[in-house]
Amino acid sequence: MFTSPNTDAMRYSHAMPSGAGRGRPTRGPSIADVARLAGVSAQTVSRVSTGADPVRDDTRDRVLAAMHQLGYSPNRAARALRNGRFGTIGLLAHRFGRTGEALTTEAVVEAAAEHGLSVTLLDVHTPEPDSWKDAAHTLSQQSIDGLVIIPSQQATPDSLVLPAGLAVAVSDSRLLGHYPSVVADQIQGSELAVEHLLGLGHHTIHHIAGPADSEPALVRASTWEQRLRRAGIRPPQVVRGDWSARSGYAAGQQLVGDDSITAVYCANDEMAFGLIRALHEHRIRVPQDVSVVGFDDIALSGYSSPPLTTVRQDFHQIGRELVRLVLAQLGAEKLPRSGPVLIPTELIVRETTAPPGR
Repeated sequence: MFTSPNTDAMRYSHAMPSGAGRGRPTRGPSIADVARLAGVSAQTVSRVSTGADPVRDDTRDRVLAAMHQLGYSPNRAARALRNGRFGTIGLLAHRFGRTGEALTTEAVVEAAAEHGLSVTLLDVHTPEPDSWKDAAHTLSQQSIDGLVIIPSQQATPDSLVLPAGLAVAVSDSRLLGHYPSVVADQIQGSELAVEHLLGLGHHTIHHIAGPADSEPALVRASTWEQRLRRAGIRPPQVVRGDWSARSGYAAGQQLVGDDSITAVYCANDEMAFGLIRALHEHRIRVPQDVSVVGFDDIALSGYSSPPLTTVRQDFHQIGRELVRLVLAQLGAEKLPRSGPVLIPTELIVRETTAPPGR
């Protein structure tokens, strides 16, 4: 578990007050000490530490500098007793190290910090339902005001029973429809990818899909299949990976023996990179022989060789919208039941796609 710091909640080591070490108990600096050093009232120090009310920038800077000099740390427990808030939201996921989770986490932490909130990361070690039950138990013991859940694969309302009244927002999980949610438009993105390749003249398109327990992977594969059928094309056999470049490389080893393949839509960029390596090793040129489209538009996509044509999903906007939904609930705002917040996707055409050449 990791708590991400922000300006309002930084913790400094306590300074040793004058007279310590002569038989009297030591105490940390008080809010009055900070107020005297900064030349402001104790109420202003409280307003800066809680973030509850706006404070002039120069005044806030003086207070923060005094806190840092004295080693003063706002007491979260006392703050919670005063206003019923801990100033922290939880972020729950399985495998924070994966690209999508990492980028969404970065955006959540950034958006939370802008509102004076810190973020506690809660990692589910395995995707099995029992792990999510353990996570729910852990949550009940955390000092958090709200919770963001990013791709959760096997979590369900039955396996993840959350504390009553907790402000929750979810993204790309099987909890959609049960809590306020934010999702990238997976259908739009997959249709853009398939239509781009068909428009170049490819007579069929192969697909390297994500894992079968991933809802986004299932939506992307289903959309690919339906779009081909609408074009009167019988979809080829899906090759399934696990989002990693290694699995894309392994999928490529399966596909290189079929000389009829001219286009491949990969469910994410990393698998596309693995596929391109496999094609290169068998002297199959991209895009002259085989066109490749990815999904995500991670930073490396624009700098691979050749630069990757891909579908961009805005992880930054997804993270910010998740925080917005949590804050709306904390503010007692009644959210509409019109379905998830849908974040548009965009096709980014680079150099891995061309008309069929073989």
